[in-house]
Amino acid sequence: MELVSLKNVSLDSKVKLLKELGFDSDGEFVLDKQGNKVLDKYLEIPIRVSRMLILPGSNIILDDSELSLSKYIEEYGDIF
Repeated sequence: MELVSLKNVSLDSKVKLLKELGFDSDGEFVLDKQGNKVLDKYLEIPIRVSRMLILPGSNIILDDSELSLSKYIEEYGDIF
């Protein structure tokens, strides 16, 4: 599995990726199909497009923080 960083990807490309995964964006936050801000599963904060982390093999979107990622690994195991 190849991991790809989204850090240097343009906002436009990130929004297109979100739309392919069934999400959307207002240009700042990740939105669900109904236009609601998507919350990080573990931190319960709105996910900013500039800080989103999309995990391989899923369409789970998290905030790009060590705490959120460590909680994910604790729940699902090390996917890397």
